[in-house]
Amino acid sequence: MRIITLGTDTNHCYFQPMCACIGYFDGMHLGHQALIRKTLELSEKYHCESAMITFEPDPWVTLKGMKNVHHISTMRERMNRAIELGIDNIVILEFTKQLADYEPEDFVHLIQRHLNLKAIVCGFDYHYGKQGKGNPESLRETSDIETVVVDPVEDAKGKISSTRIEDCIKNGRMEEASKLLGIPFSISGKVIPGNQKGSTLGYPTANLAYSDEYILPKQGVYAGYVIANRQKYRAMINFGHNPTLNFRQNLSLEVHIMNCDLDLYGRILRVEFIKFMRDEKKFNSRNNLILQLDQDSRNINRTLDAYE
Repeated sequence: MRIITLGTDTNHCYFQPMCACIGYFDGMHLGHQALIRKTLELSEKYHCESAMITFEPDPWVTLKGMKNVHHISTMRERMNRAIELGIDNIVILEFTKQLADYEPEDFVHLIQRHLNLKAIVCGFDYHYGKQGKGNPESLRETSDIETVVVDPVEDAKGKISSTRIEDCIKNGRMEEASKLLGIPFSISGKVIPGNQKGSTLGYPTANLAYSDEYILPKQGVYAGYVIANRQKYRAMINFGHNPTLNFRQNLSLEVHIMNCDLDLYGRILRVEFIKFMRDEKKFNSRNNLILQLDQDSRNINRTLDAYE
């Protein structure tokens, strides 16, 4: 696997023949996977490597000066997912104001000048170049390589898109988000010290420091999994303010790994959200909280029994 960074001032050219798909690919959902499958087909046809061309930072950061833009997945996660799906090379275009001001034909020529592309794949609604004037038709017209446009991937509710998935995540509809993504929505983070309140309740938790880049899920308790050291464990997940014993102003992500005792401090964990179980609430007493956690544990095990 090769990571290639291109910008308006790049001098290096890559002569290895490639077929590439292009887009932002947030979430790497089923629509994005259709582009990747077509790219891999073309790579076989031309007997060359495959590539995914994407952008950093998010174009909205450059075009509209937006800060704290939230995503379904981080750039690292998108790259890892692309590699899992069979992509050989990741090409990152530095999305500067200068690049954003390129006319569509100049944008295409920049890519062709630095990459030896045999074919390029885009979505039906792909736009590029100054003021987004470039589209799939102009890409065909200005490029001397094979250009393949992939139709929208739809389900019973319509087009599969990052916007739809974001809405699912924000409203706790994790089963639907998983179907659209092809895998469960997840958040990765480093385990940091907590105040050990969970241990005194019989439910020790790992507190995760997560990137503020993520779209945040609905507050509450979830059934899910924790992936640590390439092992998957059942987990009770709480995302919220911990109002009963340990109120926090900032939203915290805590996971209780069920039926397992691991030393997780300092480790990077991936937390998969499978099903929203209940809203977070404040309990009148410590005993009431413990009774609810016992019930949550039973409900989550039943949910994961059915899921597995």
